[in-house]
Amino acid sequence: MAELLLAHGYFLYEDPKELQIMKPYAPLGILYLCSHLRKQGFDVDVFDTTFSKRESLFLHLRSETPSVLGIYANLMTRRNVVEILKVAREAGWKTIVGGPEPGAYAFEYLQAGADFVVFGEGEVTVGELLEAFRCGAADRYSTIAGIAYLDSAGQMHETAQRTQIADLDGQPWPARQAIDIGRYVKTWRDAHGKGSVNFITARGCPYKCRWCSHQVFGQTHRRRNPLLVVDEVEWLMKTYTPDMVWVSDDVFTINYRWLREYAAEMRTRGLRIPFECISRADRLNPEMLDLLAELGCFRIWIGSESGSQRILDSMDRGVKIEQVQQAVAMSRERGIQSGMFLMWGYEGEDLEDIEATIRHVSTSQPDIFFTTVSYPIKGTPYYKKMSDRLVQLQPWATSSDRDLKIRGRHSQQFYSYADRLLKEEVQLARLAGTPAADSESAASLRHSIEVSRAGLLSSLSEVEA
Repeated sequence: MAELLLAHGYFLYEDPKELQIMKPYAPLGILYLCSHLRKQGFDVDVFDTTFSKRESLFLHLRSETPSVLGIYANLMTRRNVVEILKVAREAGWKTIVGGPEPGAYAFEYLQAGADFVVFGEGEVTVGELLEAFRCGAADRYSTIAGIAYLDSAGQMHETAQRTQIADLDGQPWPARQAIDIGRYVKTWRDAHGKGSVNFITARGCPYKCRWCSHQVFGQTHRRRNPLLVVDEVEWLMKTYTPDMVWVSDDVFTINYRWLREYAAEMRTRGLRIPFECISRADRLNPEMLDLLAELGCFRIWIGSESGSQRILDSMDRGVKIEQVQQAVAMSRERGIQSGMFLMWGYEGEDLEDIEATIRHVSTSQPDIFFTTVSYPIKGTPYYKKMSDRLVQLQPWATSSDRDLKIRGRHSQQFYSYADRLLKEEVQLARLAGTPAADSESAASLRHSIEVSRAGLLSSLSEVEA
């Protein structure tokens, strides 16, 4: 039996929404952890739950000789992870949790059955924990930076903060051979006609958006050597023959010199593969978009969040509305699709801000846009600001931060009307200048817009209790 079994709480086939989307990617976080620990001489296995069912994991935990279980947890998998912890503890396993959420809810995860919570990057920290387990040296726990644990009296102890890994090039590639990457590629190909794999070129984001969590990497930005990244991309292409890739960086185009060197090396080796990535409007200019197009970028996701400059400024986004619109236009000129993330209900947003967002998206006309109603994530400045208005309607262990209600905010129906109005206004804007602009369908759409606007206005006074 391995010294450490790594798992996560994402079960694709148990999530109706994810089954509709059908775009799973390998859990790079635990694969990086696996490769690092194996390099250090530890015996590590991975139980990839993506294509499994929880009962299969539970059977494994109950039937195998217990050792140490390390679980990656995020906002959306809390309920599953809590259940896994319960089963593991009952079966005699020592348990460690890490990832984006546990650092903000250390005491809750410890009470739910975790023996240790790991803050930030886990590679070095988990290695030191495993060394302590080998020696049976419980007295060493207090000297291991970046963890929390309970003493015999149930009191939580949190050790010193762990320094981030400075040299990412010294880290081995993710242990993709530990799981079935081919199944990810096939799942994508069966559902969408194109198989995809993912990789990262950097860790962290230095920007300070007030609603964004920085639990794992902090507000750092550390890049890998572009030539070494190309080595990995070339290996991925030869090993898994994907049709496209997803660059999982927070902001892919943040460093212009890095992207120039990366593109030059890809060009030298004759490598090109379609990909999509995330960026910021203020880190996109004609030169960078030309390089993205040359590299094969077919879609770039741009965090717009709002069409109101007042709201963007209150978020500390550091981006101008005009920059977002220019980025979308420049992408379109190069045949690159644009995707836009939008957020309703941020603190201080009023009807005028919603109308500004609708005008912004109608003017920009991104190829794809998604909306969500803002929710405060614990550990962020936004959560701290809203804390006295938050209402938890469900027990912590069976909910997530997305389920928190904010007293005094508009009703869910209000935002549903905002969604409808946005989609209809954008659809009408796309018809403008086409033969269909004066058609019966356009007239019907205009009528629907009036109905949605009336609904928005009528629900304006409805607020969350």
